[in-house]
Amino acid sequence: MIFKFKGIDADGKKVSDKIEATSAEEAKSKLKAKKVIYQTLDEDSPSFFENFDFSRKYKIPPKELAGLSRELSMYIRSGISIVSALKIVQTHYEKNKPMKLFLSTVSTHLNEGKNFYTALETQSVVILPEFFKQSIKVSESGGILDEVLLELSRFLKEQDRINKEIKGAFAYPSFMIIISLLMISFMLAFVVPQITGIFESMDQELPKPTQVVIAMGDFFNNNFTTILVVIFALVSAFMLFMNKSYGFKYYIHKLILKLPLFGEIALKSELARFSYIASLLTRSGVPFVQTINLSANILNNLVLKELFVASAKKVVEGKLLSNALNESKTKIDYAFIQSIALGEETSQVENVLTNVSELYFEENRDKISMLLTLLEPALMLFVGGSIGFIVAAMLLPIFSMSVG
Repeated sequence: MIFKFKGIDADGKKVSDKIEATSAEEAKSKLKAKKVIYQTLDEDSPSFFENFDFSRKYKIPPKELAGLSRELSMYIRSGISIVSALKIVQTHYEKNKPMKLFLSTVSTHLNEGKNFYTALETQSVVILPEFFKQSIKVSESGGILDEVLLELSRFLKEQDRINKEIKGAFAYPSFMIIISLLMISFMLAFVVPQITGIFESMDQELPKPTQVVIAMGDFFNNNFTTILVVIFALVSAFMLFMNKSYGFKYYIHKLILKLPLFGEIALKSELARFSYIASLLTRSGVPFVQTINLSANILNNLVLKELFVASAKKVVEGKLLSNALNESKTKIDYAFIQSIALGEETSQVENVLTNVSELYFEENRDKISMLLTLLEPALMLFVGGSIGFIVAAMLLPIFSMSVG
């Protein structure tokens, strides 16, 4: 539970903050240990909007977690203890209340004698990726905490960069699609009906393109509200089923993998993420079966996640990962399976996984770049062609009159 308090600290200054504890009594004990004389102490109740959330935990953005990991790694390498490092880092998050509370809570657990992993596992302020915590657990016992924190920082930063790169790359095409649809909708709903009135007085048969555009304009104009409601309902239903129905989400993810080009990009993106985190966990000393399960948990695609989880069970039974993946009904990139097999044969799985992740990340960057190069002129042709067709269809009867 989170408690908010007001009081006076050891220096006589007024303080107002939050503290995590399992009960009010524990909160009082923690404040006493911090030499804070509390005046008020109440459980922090969720706001109106927070009542709609399934969890009140703060989800740390990858970039922020990467920065935190890098800072801690630098301080630990400098010979500073993890407790002191956390206190220094805490001063950098004065304006970020969830992070400040998180660091304060972890520091309190460390002062109570817990190790870093247990402190992270015990706290209930923020959501941390499972692979992050497991890496900390193994590295702490192996005395390589600073190295693993630095590797985690690189991984999280790279993931954040890739996500931003993809979002930025598709920003312009998305904008073009929205603008083109709005322009076509505007012309069909407002421009075409105005011109249609001119043709009603003409005692002649209209050309087929003009009839088609007029019919589309009438339909759009008469059912504009209905179309908006249907679109909103379909989008809402899709989002609801994606969040609530595992079977529906699995089917959509399976469909994505079968799409031309997009499916290959999605597949290699997921395999690259799996390979990178698996190599990191293997380097940290995490057992291989646990590495597969933890790496599978960071995947977004349910089809691939189930594939690796099922393969991990077969590895427990004594099979090689490459054989388990090859025997699965879900087929993935054969080159990936061959690379894993080579790594298992030469006992260089860690290095092979690192190389595979770099290769796939690079391939995806090239494919996305090529896709955008082709997509931009295609969108321009679509916009120009659609508007040109409407304008031409409206002008055809006028040209017919002039010729006549």
